[in-house]
Amino acid sequence: MNVETEPQAEPQPDPHEVVAPVGDERTWALLGHLSAFSAFIVAGLGCVLGPLIIWLIKRDTLPFAGDQAKEALNFNITILLAGLALWIVTVVTLGIGLLLTVPLGLALFAYWLVFTIVAAVNANNGIRYRYPFTLRLVE
Repeated sequence: MNVETEPQAEPQPDPHEVVAPVGDERTWALLGHLSAFSAFIVAGLGCVLGPLIIWLIKRDTLPFAGDQAKEALNFNITILLAGLALWIVTVVTLGIGLLLTVPLGLALFAYWLVFTIVAAVNANNGIRYRYPFTLRLVE
């Protein structure tokens, strides 16, 4: 009797797992999320540049901070792509699409603001946070 078993998949970490890293790592994880607010200084791309810089600097030395910065980077790339799609709809419809894209843009901004703050609070508490509806482009 030959029974073949399928290889076991690597267990995925619980997205809301309390990792309990030390203070410095929590601080960098917090900054990984809050650095997205640099979009207010460097319009548009700032929301991607802040998490990208923190991820590149800390991904090898502080695993929790690197993971959270990567998560923030993926979320902000997703938000940037959604904003770009709204802009394209506006241009293609010669401005008529503003009736749709302005309310959607405001909702997207509120979504970005709220979830960035929620993620920052969770990271500061040592909880690994995963943003909902996010493309995982950077692995």
